[in-house]
Amino acid sequence: MRAGFDRGRAIMNRLISNCLLEVFTEKEHARTVKMHDLLRDMALHIAKSRFLVKAGTMLKKAPDVQEWSMTLEKISMMRNRLLYIPLEMSPPKCPRLTTLLLSHCNIANLPKGFFKHMRGLKVLDLSKNPIKSRPISLSKCPGLTTLLLSGCDIKSIPESFFDDMNELKILDLSYNPIKSLPHSLSNLKNLASLLLASCEDLWSVPSLSNFRVLRKLDLRETKIKEIPQGMENLVSLEHLNLDRSKNLWRTLINEIPNGVLSRLCCLHDLIVGGTLINGKEVGRLKKLQGTLEGRFYDLHNLNMYLEACRGREEPRQYIICVGIMDFYKFSENEGKEIVVRGCNIYNYQIVLPRDIKKLRICECNVDCNEEYPLFSIFILFSLSSFSSLKCLYIYDCGNMKKLFSPNCVPLNLQELSVVGCKQLEEIITSEVEPEERGMVITEFHLPQLRLLWLSDLPELKSICSAGGVLGCDSLGKIGIVDCPKLKRMGLNLPKLDNVPPSASANLSLSVQIRPKKWWESVEWDGPQPKSLFDPFVSFW
Repeated sequence: MRAGFDRGRAIMNRLISNCLLEVFTEKEHARTVKMHDLLRDMALHIAKSRFLVKAGTMLKKAPDVQEWSMTLEKISMMRNRLLYIPLEMSPPKCPRLTTLLLSHCNIANLPKGFFKHMRGLKVLDLSKNPIKSRPISLSKCPGLTTLLLSGCDIKSIPESFFDDMNELKILDLSYNPIKSLPHSLSNLKNLASLLLASCEDLWSVPSLSNFRVLRKLDLRETKIKEIPQGMENLVSLEHLNLDRSKNLWRTLINEIPNGVLSRLCCLHDLIVGGTLINGKEVGRLKKLQGTLEGRFYDLHNLNMYLEACRGREEPRQYIICVGIMDFYKFSENEGKEIVVRGCNIYNYQIVLPRDIKKLRICECNVDCNEEYPLFSIFILFSLSSFSSLKCLYIYDCGNMKKLFSPNCVPLNLQELSVVGCKQLEEIITSEVEPEERGMVITEFHLPQLRLLWLSDLPELKSICSAGGVLGCDSLGKIGIVDCPKLKRMGLNLPKLDNVPPSASANLSLSVQIRPKKWWESVEWDGPQPKSLFDPFVSFW
């Protein structure tokens, strides 16, 4: 699947470079291209005897049956939202027709026997039409390979519907209120893609045992509570999506039984949201280089996964939950994130991916030496620095007194938020006692830090150990909320240097404080005077 995608992209790039396609819109990870109008018109003129294209022309009535000539190979009338096909219309005689595109036309009924003389039809797109469960006979289209019925308000499908579709390769029934599928689906041995996303009333699917060439299975946002029967036989599967994270109130598939994933050796994308997966089995999926979204039972499983991945390319994007399922929406943007929730963190090394960008630690108990900084427990898979880590969020973790030791501070950190850690005393500790340090000021640099948020930390005494200063060249937002024992602030914001009061309004800096009396009493250890921050302070 990935190789095919790369080939398609190479062809598209070549067409763009030769001005045959133009980029219509472009985003960070996606772009839309279109054919130039003149080129499109010329192509349609050349192929006018074989193509009938009236897409998006505000067509209100389908062409007369005489216009559906026997030489036509492709017809597109998609995106004509008021299109009407008379029920008394005779079945068009198009024996060479291979492609018929009628999506987004608001078609509720089709004439009886409409597909009777379309024996060569291979691609049929009826998506986004309210055909509901009205009978559509495709028995005269034995060569059909692609059937797209997404968003058609279909509630049921006749048991024999798929009996004559032995060549079907792509079936899209997404976004339909369908509750069950006919058993005849199980006989589609050539099926390569089965798309059932957001069939929100779907409770089960027939056996998948015969789908040995299936490459894509999308069951996200359904009511299916157990993995489908025969899933272990999907030996060609490259993309599996069982995610339910957009609707976490629904019952999830709790776990994928041991022994199933290890047989899906072709998997490139594994997206199962909060469903439990076995770290060792996932680590053995050598082709899993696209997307990984799932949940490991504990940190030991995370370690086993990363140990099994040693020496090969990791997934391009991943969001891995560890422990209790977090009510956290999995992002659709490219991310590299670990979420640890409700785990016991012991005094042994916990492995993290070498390219991790975001780490969340929530409601964990740090069951180790109280004086040992939490972050010293975590090591990178490559044993290098945490240079890729951009965001660190720590919420409601108990029995933790220190966060960083001097040699474990992620130097490229952009966001640091620590909330509700009742025993936390220091953010960055020092390995040297204050009396040994004398008057020397130790400065730690986080040049990319934009957000520093410290809230509900009743025992916090310092950001850096006595005499330490945290230098932040890019800091734009500071929050100090309910940290009563924090008596001294060691911050250095170089962007405030040499800024006259008249120009301070142009600086992007927000300082949010609670309570007000804390701000009035706190001592400032940084090189800038505390008064320089006053214009940026707001009180809760």
